[in-house]
Amino acid sequence: MADRRVLAGIAALACLGLLIGGAFLGLVLEGAGDWSGALAASDAYLLRVSLFTLWQAALSTLLSVAPAMLVARALSRHPSFLGRALILRLFALPLALPAIVAALGLLELFGRAGYLAGVLGWLAGGDWPGIYGLSGILVAHVFFNLPLATRLFLEALDTVSADQWRLASQLGMRAAPSFRFIEWPVLRASLPGVAGLVFMLCITSFTLVLMLGGGPRATTLEVAIYQSLRFDFDPARAVMLTVLQIGLTVAAVYALSRLGANMTGDANLSVASPRPPAAGPGETAFNAILLGAALLFVAGPLAATVASGLQADLARLASEATVRKATATSLVLALAASVLAVALAWSLVAARRALAASRRSGSLLERAMDTGAGFVLVVPPIVIGAGWFMLVRRYADVFAIAPAMVVTVNAAMAMPFAVRAIRPAYDAAADRHDRLCAALGITGWTRLTLIDWPVLKRALATAGAFAMALSLGDLGVVALFGSDSVQTLPYLLLARMGSYRTADAAGVALLLGLLCLALMMVADRFGRGTVR
Repeated sequence: MADRRVLAGIAALACLGLLIGGAFLGLVLEGAGDWSGALAASDAYLLRVSLFTLWQAALSTLLSVAPAMLVARALSRHPSFLGRALILRLFALPLALPAIVAALGLLELFGRAGYLAGVLGWLAGGDWPGIYGLSGILVAHVFFNLPLATRLFLEALDTVSADQWRLASQLGMRAAPSFRFIEWPVLRASLPGVAGLVFMLCITSFTLVLMLGGGPRATTLEVAIYQSLRFDFDPARAVMLTVLQIGLTVAAVYALSRLGANMTGDANLSVASPRPPAAGPGETAFNAILLGAALLFVAGPLAATVASGLQADLARLASEATVRKATATSLVLALAASVLAVALAWSLVAARRALAASRRSGSLLERAMDTGAGFVLVVPPIVIGAGWFMLVRRYADVFAIAPAMVVTVNAAMAMPFAVRAIRPAYDAAADRHDRLCAALGITGWTRLTLIDWPVLKRALATAGAFAMALSLGDLGVVALFGSDSVQTLPYLLLARMGSYRTADAAGVALLLGLLCLALMMVADRFGRGTVR
């Protein structure tokens, strides 16, 4: 059985290697066929886009992480106030929301014709221009990353023992000394990892910049790659942009790994906290204002998305053949990507366990099984799509393979999250059952159906629902390979916005958001019963 598990893991690694290797092959062949064109593409535009990519990521990280520390501390200082659990649940929603839906919600709220346009215009002393450009990108990144960073910082603060807080209370420590001697050392230790994770998410952002960038002056490398292939059809420039994007991503991931950051984050952090000394009236008032502002900032775009979606003609949209076809296409592709992601993740987890239990524990192959899932995050989806776009166009119609590319790339990107859901349950089950199954000679299909499946089905359902939600809302690959014959809901939403059918776009966004939210709720419900 162990050999079969190892072979399955090797096959999973080979699939990942083929996916990434094929993308690099496409880049190499394209560059080798037109070296002069690729070198000529190294101009001032390339430098400007690279610098803007780094600049927006750095600003987004600063604006997300600094307030997140204050919000996390406020939540930690008040562990039992009414509404705390609601705030944490609300802060988990951006993780479940597709980027294109969030971008539309931000435009509905802060756009030129948004709900707050009048108030913002009055404050600005003139007509409100909207949030396109750098400001829109920063607001969108903070919307997504401030809740994530808050939950990660709160997790770090939760590691402060009750004994430390008891001692602080006995010594009569007020807010400032408590922060200096207890909270800040914990936050400082987790700061590099959280900041590195947020920076990597911002440097590889595609959908938000595509929707909110607002022109050449606010374009990142990933969006420039997409524009070079879909609009300008300049493969030479796309090759240079892709090489730069890979270089920046590898550097960011290397720095992130050196800092010991969590590569995937966690949407299901503990909401329990040790009880610190009671906060004074002044601190309580400040924390209430801070939490209220954070709550409004996160809840506002969500409420705007729902309100705009309900104002759309939902009945007409539901009767449109295009919408029904896009919904069916999205669900089928997302389901296929989910099944593939779970299969790859299960294969890697089982192979790693089999190698760890054998004499090959600590081998290079075991380490590959352990880190192979995270390695795929080094290469952004748009880069993989661009490489395969250049490779396939030499031999076939690139739009004919759109479904296969969407499924495989989305499955690869969702696989690290699936590994996180499956591995704890699989290892716990193996600790309990491996010796007994070996003694009784229970192997193969019999063990799978009688022993493993009853224990792992909740973890597999969690991984599958989460992977399906991620795939359902993804726009990266389908933006390159999508066409009139292959349309997903995100692609249809982008097309409706591009043709200024904003009401229809709001209705499609509401449908897409509800589907993804339902899947994330399923994942969360099953995940609570998963062995960890």
